[in-house]
Amino acid sequence: MKLHAIVSDLDTAERAAEGGASVIQFRLKGATTQEVVDQGAPYRTLCTAENITFVVNDDVQAALALLADGVHLGRDDEGADLALAAGMMLGRSATSPAEAKAAELEGAAYIGAGPVWETPSKPNADPPIGLDGLRAISDAVSIPVIAIGGIDATNARDCIEAGAFGVAVVRAAAQTAELRAAL
Repeated sequence: MKLHAIVSDLDTAERAAEGGASVIQFRLKGATTQEVVDQGAPYRTLCTAENITFVVNDDVQAALALLADGVHLGRDDEGADLALAAGMMLGRSATSPAEAKAAELEGAAYIGAGPVWETPSKPNADPPIGLDGLRAISDAVSIPVIAIGGIDATNARDCIEAGAFGVAVVRAAAQTAELRAAL
């Protein structure tokens, strides 16, 4: 799970796969479940062909319909019980050690921790947790922590050194080769 590429277009997903992404997370903000399912099939096909873990963002029903490997749910998203009952890998977001620990106890397989730094992809996001916050979250749980928020090839290694198992990128998803080299 070292490098998550969070994508909403197939071209970027293909570049991320070519660059060595280990996870493709399909995120289609504001879409209905049916829209996610309709647009998600090519991502499933790509991930299967490239032996990449396929995760759907925020929508358990779409993840189930697409036969995704997992689903990533934000702190306020529902459906964790359904995902776990279906045997899906569950990722949860956390901005503090307490949230991370609660998600681990809930059955999450990994934590998306952040934002580590400010990020234009989520302008109204929580305040950045920084490397100290990332370290505290990593120390609080025994499951993998994936750093997210403002990460690129210049700072990805800092996240690993702070205790993260891997990084997730949105804007830098097309630069996975550079990110993998940095890691």
